[in-house]
Amino acid sequence: MIERTLGRSGLRVSAIGLGCMGMSEFYGPSQMDDGESIRVIHRYLDLGGSFLDTADMYGVGRNEALVGRAIAGRRNKVVLATKFGNVRGPDGEFLGVRGDAKYVTECCEASLSRLRVDVIDLYYQHRVDPRVPIEETIGAMAGLVRAGKVRHLGMSEAAPATLRRAASVHPIAALQTEYSLWTRDPEDDILTTVRELGIGFVAYSPLGRGFLTGRYRKPGDLPADDYRRNSPRFQGENFQRNLDLVASVEELAKAKGCTPSQLALAWVLAQGLDIVPIPGTKRLGYLEENLGALGVQLSHGDLSRIDGVLPAGSTSGDRYPAHSMKAVNR
Repeated sequence: MIERTLGRSGLRVSAIGLGCMGMSEFYGPSQMDDGESIRVIHRYLDLGGSFLDTADMYGVGRNEALVGRAIAGRRNKVVLATKFGNVRGPDGEFLGVRGDAKYVTECCEASLSRLRVDVIDLYYQHRVDPRVPIEETIGAMAGLVRAGKVRHLGMSEAAPATLRRAASVHPIAALQTEYSLWTRDPEDDILTTVRELGIGFVAYSPLGRGFLTGRYRKPGDLPADDYRRNSPRFQGENFQRNLDLVASVEELAKAKGCTPSQLALAWVLAQGLDIVPIPGTKRLGYLEENLGALGVQLSHGDLSRIDGVLPAGSTSGDRYPAHSMKAVNR
């Protein structure tokens, strides 16, 4: 397994991480299988992967507990990342975002307990709380580092100006933001900023929430309880327009002798050695397919052809519903 370093932090992780969110919620909850998910995590680690990504809100704590069970006896093989900040009620309802110092400390203690570990390798603020100065939030997170409960700090969906303020309080090892062939927003200002500040970039949803795999040909292919049915990019005319883009990905992948998923991941990997994609899956076959992207080499000509058929801004529809878009890049 190839490794990459997140910015100037010195934190080494496998070049492709494993996003665990869908194992516990969102992508067809009715199809979840904890036993299969644990097998996927074990296989990932057996193949040399190290970077596991979860959050306290995924499954309202269930995903952290699942990951904790999976890594029991294997902790030394894992770079463990989790997040706090999105508040949910006992029935899963979303209650907003919190970044106050008291909440930071409470969430960390709860995550450590669910994960069954003594320290979290990378602790992210999942979303920025606009009501709390970022200096307070990062200051509290820095206190967790001093207490030996967290090794490195991260942020998710933070704007460049917020990142600069945060980094002035404590070094930030990684920014996690959506990035893929159909979400190229970070190319405008964010990638420039993280590179200037020495912050690694972790790309979530590098397969466009599965759309770039080519497995979804119509909205009805999604499970009835799949949250993507509420995503603008998976709805109405947007779906067909985006499907036309996927056809181009499929043609390019065929020419390279790889799958569309592998081409999409190879493209993200080719955008810089400081970028680490974290595709999520809950199936062994898809895991091994994703890791196969490490063997796909894209030439300058390949990258130019990809840019020609999927230029930045070519995707139809916002990446989240309107209320969720308000919480990103702030």
